Amino acid sequence: MLDGPAFDYIAGAAGRELTAAANTAAFERWGLVYRVLRDDSLTDPSLTLLGTPMSLPVLLAPAGVADLAHPEGERAAARAAAETGVTMVLSAGTSSSMEEVADAAPQGHRWFQLAWSGDEKLARSLLARAQAAGYEAVMLMGDCYRAGWRPREMDSGFSPFRRGHGIGNYVSDPRFCELAGLDAPGLGFREDPVRLEAVVSTWDRVLTKPALRPRDLAVLRSWTDLPIAVKGVCRPEEAKQLVDAGADAIVVSNHGGRQLDSGVAALDCLAPVVAAVDGKAPVLFDSGVRTGTDVLVALALGASAVMIGRPWLYGLAIGGQAGVEHVLRCLGAEFTDALTLAGHRRCDTLTRDDLVPLGTPGTGI
Repeated sequence: MLDGPAFDYIAGAAGRELTAAANTAAFERWGLVYRVLRDDSLTDPSLTLLGTPMSLPVLLAPAGVADLAHPEGERAAARAAAETGVTMVLSAGTSSSMEEVADAAPQGHRWFQLAWSGDEKLARSLLARAQAAGYEAVMLMGDCYRAGWRPREMDSGFSPFRRGHGIGNYVSDPRFCELAGLDAPGLGFREDPVRLEAVVSTWDRVLTKPALRPRDLAVLRSWTDLPIAVKGVCRPEEAKQLVDAGADAIVVSNHGGRQLDSGVAALDCLAPVVAAVDGKAPVLFDSGVRTGTDVLVALALGASAVMIGRPWLYGLAIGGQAGVEHVLRCLGAEFTDALTLAGHRRCDTLTRDDLVPLGTPGTGI
């Protein structure tokens, strides 16, 4: 179970948490229209995205420091995802290394979130390791180049990264160890104040590249042949620029409201981004998804798939691998029921016609 500071870190958001609240409230502004006299025997919620087969249009979002929720952290989540046919997007900020997560569920499908390091050799090393460990796509973290103002975290005085959580991918990397002045992978570094300070200060210094532009995707493309998705896109013009620059997919997200307060709900950004991309690349959605019907709404607004973050962390905290599996099975069952009741057998036939905006005068079915 989560103690107070750990819960506040995971559940908290930026500022007054208005953006986080807007994310979930946005789904309440859409009503689903169900259909009658349908054949539900052939409903199939599976799909293939960027070459990765998926049982559901749902992925585990990259969520850092999962060991705050459960000692097995991302390894337990990876096993749960593999058992349910769901793809896991591994955060850059993991408790375990990417290789340990891959070994925990070798039969599963995994993508890797890249925080583009300010040290080129480290960035290239992380990418090479991900590809060698069987990760099938790269998700570039575009929305966390500066940490948001998070009062809950500050009130508790608890900063997990400062205590050495979430640095598993780094202390297992030869280049990072070189930068931190470690003569071997930094296992056990939390127990040594000197090593801990060397690791944390180096991580803080090289975590992200100071400046990134859409044209930099060409550099990333030269380092890997994995598909590249860019996460954190909310503006249509930026989505178009990124696709034109070579992005294979776009992820509409505001980081679950953890970065910028008083922000627009991510769901309100989805349809304009889909229109701007104009079918040239799949658009994924993240931020505020809590139920199977939320998934249906996002897909009807043009998303190819969604990601969930806090829900799987809460499941992990309550029941470890079994808790994450329970979250995914419930979400999948509710989504499949809703898909059928809306008159569809496949995810890709949902459209805006399946929705009615609520609270608009004169709206009818």
